Order: sequence, then C-alpha cells, then structure tokens
Amino acid sequence: MAQDNNGRPASGRTDDGTAFDVHGPTAVPDGGPPVVLIHGLGLSRSLWDDHLGFFTDRYQTITYDLYGHGDSHPVPDAMRPASLAVYATQLARLLDELDIQRAHVVGFSIGGMINRRFALDHGDRVESLVIMSSPHDRGDEGQQAVEDRAASVREQGAMSTMDAALVRWFTPGHLSNHPEHEEAVRAWRMAADPESYAQATWVLANGVRELIDPGRQPSAPTFVLTGANDTGSTAAMSEAIAAAIDGATQVIVDGYQHLGLMESPQAFSAPVRDFLDAVERSPT
Repeated sequence: MAQDNNGRPASGRTDDGTAFDVHGPTAVPDGGPPVVLIHGLGLSRSLWDDHLGFFTDRYQTITYDLYGHGDSHPVPDAMRPASLAVYATQLARLLDELDIQRAHVVGFSIGGMINRRFALDHGDRVESLVIMSSPHDRGDEGQQAVEDRAASVREQGAMSTMDAALVRWFTPGHLSNHPEHEEAVRAWRMAADPESYAQATWVLANGVRELIDPGRQPSAPTFVLTGANDTGSTAAMSEAIAAAIDGATQVIVDGYQHLGLMESPQAFSAPVRDFLDAVERSPT
C-alpha cells in the first residue's frame, strides 16, 4: 500500500501517469476503509484539501488528478479520445496500483458521472457511491447550452468560459470575501493540459446521455447531494438520479451553487461522512 508505517500521506504517480495522494489514519488497522475522492472538470485533487479532515480519522482517503489535470499526464494515446469509460478505467488502474479491491467512491460534478460509469463497469469494486453536484438529464435547451460551452473551449481555449463559470459556481459576493477561491479555480484550469481539458469538457456535455437510461443502474448503496441553487447540477437532477437507483438517499444543501463545497466543506462533507459511517455499520 502506498502509505508509510505512520499513516502519513503518500504521493505518487501510476504507470499510466495518474498523480495521487493517500491519506490515512494512524489508529486504524491497514489505514481504514478506502474512500476515493474524484474532483470536477478543470479542477485538481487539491479541491479536497479542506475536506480531508472529515474522513482521515477513520478512512484511508485517496485523492487523484484526472488525466490531463493537475499533475497527471494526458489520456494515454491508446485510450483517446476521453470518455466516461476511459476515466472509469483510470480509476480502476489506480485502485490496482494501490492494491485496493473495493472502495467507497465520492465524485463531484463530472466525478459523479465517472463514479456512476465506474459502478456500471466495475460494480464489484464499489462499496458505495456518493454523487455530489453532478449533472443528469438537462433537457434540450440546457443540453445545447453545455454543448455550446464545450465548443467554445475547443475553439477559443479553456479560459474562454471562466468568467461566466465563476458566476454560476459561487454565491453572490463570496469571491469578494474569498479571492483565494477564485485564484485557486483559475490556477487549476490554467494548469490543465489544453487538449485534455477540451476532451473532458465534451465528456461532461455528452456523458450524461449514457447515464440517463443506461439499461441498468448501480447496485451499491448510493447517496446523492447538490446545492439548492446549483444551476448546472440542479436539485431536480439529483432527485432524478436518486429515484433511478434502488435505495438511494439524497440531500439538497440550502444556499449554495456549484462550488458550494469550497465555500462550506462542512455542509457537503459532513453528510457524506454520516452516509459512509452508516454503510460501514450496515451488515454485509
């Protein structure tokens, strides 16, 4: 396991170029149950830095960068173009590298699409799913708007949609009081490999089509949550996701937009921790 004897975070890069960190508790044998946190489009594994404290007292917590994001290499040539299946394979390879057979998988935004695809392709490796602020059926008008943004990225570059995104993602006035959040989001997007980001943007736009009615649904315990004012991953979308997965539960977090998890880690990760603890207490 990529972890030292004292349970301190270990960092590395897999054979296919995926950068990762492992954070684990010292008091739990074998580092505790594994939890994987998947970041969103144009972000990085650093998104989760303020959330780790909700998990690492009990759980071995793995963060990683999607292909072409953060410190990870672009999608391997043999796997291009990017797709949800490609990102699901990336996660499977990471778990293989870390010698982890099963994990709780938490995905934010496109990460919540990736973990749904992972659960369909590698269901035997999923202890539970947390689908956080993730899109679903957008309707014709909403779908066209997201495809138009993807086309703008392809034609004009990754930063062409940045200013508008910040308005959608943060509550009014938040960035005036927390300019470090805007600085972080801009830096993460600028660090992304341009071609990888363009491909990932198209996956975010079109990947929902394969998740709306895939013919089957994940069987693992599932928790769905989003911000009440998230216009891209709406409460109605979260309700639809939860309704489609047998036994899924959901929470709508009042007062936040898409990057509410940056504004209030407590509001988003505390209920996730409660869900994971409940799953761990459940008889197998």
